[in-house]
Amino acid sequence: MFLLKSRREREKIIVQSMIRMYCTGNHTGTENLCAECLELTIYAEKRLISCLYGEVKPVCKECPVHCYSPLRREQMRLVMQYSGPRMLFRRPVFALVHMIDSFIIPISKPIKASGKK
Repeated sequence: MFLLKSRREREKIIVQSMIRMYCTGNHTGTENLCAECLELTIYAEKRLISCLYGEVKPVCKECPVHCYSPLRREQMRLVMQYSGPRMLFRRPVFALVHMIDSFIIPISKPIKASGKK
């Protein structure tokens, strides 16, 4: 069940759904992702897996650490701008869970060491 998954698993499912919704409405017209959106999905998943906050991560918009490159951040902003309002009607449970998760305040410091000196 979606609600019982870990925070990162839920976010992965929500982001994939939003990218698919965006791609369907703006690029392909089908459920299949175009190459650009597939790359963005893979990139987002890698960023999510390597998130410094682990399972207590904030939603990306509220995160103090911007791990997306400027290009990918802009792509994701367009995806969110398009898909966000549509999620309320097409995936209301996802939208509600994402809103609830956005109110959860993360710990003040990342869990993992950043590896930078």
